[in-house]
Amino acid sequence: MGCESIFYTVFITLSVAAITYNIIISTNAPLKQGFPGPDTTNNPISSSSHIFSVDPIIKMPHRKSSPSNKRLFHTAVTASNSVYNTWQCRVMYYWFKKFRNEPGSEMGGFTRILHSGRPDKYMDEIPTFVADPLPPGMDQGYIVLNRPWAFVQWLKKANIEEEYILMAEPDHIIVKPIPNLTKGGLGVAFPFFYIEPKKYESTLRKFFPEDKGPITNIDPIGNSPVIISKASLKKIAPTWMNVSLAMKKDPEADKAFGWVLEMYAYAVASAFHDVSNILYKDFMIQPPWDLEVGKKFIIHYTYGCDYDMKGKLTYGKIGEWRFDKRSYESTPPPKNLPLPPAGVPESVATLVKMVNEATANIPNWET
Repeated sequence: MGCESIFYTVFITLSVAAITYNIIISTNAPLKQGFPGPDTTNNPISSSSHIFSVDPIIKMPHRKSSPSNKRLFHTAVTASNSVYNTWQCRVMYYWFKKFRNEPGSEMGGFTRILHSGRPDKYMDEIPTFVADPLPPGMDQGYIVLNRPWAFVQWLKKANIEEEYILMAEPDHIIVKPIPNLTKGGLGVAFPFFYIEPKKYESTLRKFFPEDKGPITNIDPIGNSPVIISKASLKKIAPTWMNVSLAMKKDPEADKAFGWVLEMYAYAVASAFHDVSNILYKDFMIQPPWDLEVGKKFIIHYTYGCDYDMKGKLTYGKIGEWRFDKRSYESTPPPKNLPLPPAGVPESVATLVKMVNEATANIPNWET
């Protein structure tokens, strides 16, 4: 990369300094690989984002799609080249392929956005775009800051045929065909109970000025899972990157938001560009707290699942039976993991069965 790498290092550093002084002062900035200011012109969402006066948590209407009127979306997953991220991506892509062409699906293409800066041996197995990581030290040990930077590069360089994008994560398992849930110019996002803009209003006002509207304009979301128009994401992504880095440099914001800092940054960037979201609680479940799959579309296995042999949850204490993705940071999970004991919720049993099916059928597993 040579001079180009040096250029981006200097450019990013200067940009973050400017953002810290005044996070959002420029307008009419196009999408580029640097750190442009937000663009509030020609925004197709801004005129339609007031269809709902509030962000409702609702059940989505049933929509029947024929092949001629399908609104396909592209699924994008950011990942490092770690063993931990890689095995999760392989499992995720296995289930994506299983459901992509099923009735009711509006799932189009798939891309793993690999922000390691170099190809890996799974390029032929998983459609992959290689993005550059942030310059050394820029993420301050918070590797998730590479996510918005990777999206900026992908949106700039890749040929994305679909007009909508689903942002997902490696630890998502798709459990049924996903339709395009967007409606009326709004995005669709899962609401997280721990994203609380009102609670942190004084901190967020550093990045979302009062002239942009009430703090309640910031939805309680992260960037994933979200289905959004490609045009809207191209506007949001550079601001998301800007705000993420500026928050990390701000001691108050860094302390307040911790490991969900980048999620707050996406929520702020989305609100800044007047992109509202339908808050769709049936988008996914998170075992062990959610007990049934039901009508949900995604299992997010971010939490460890620990139980005794009577099926009682022992959260906070390693159980006699357990499934925790963090147990497989350096090596992939083995094939045929033991199923949970009787009494464990259906959501947990389904998760382990789906991991087992994937590892049994993915070629060269554990290699």
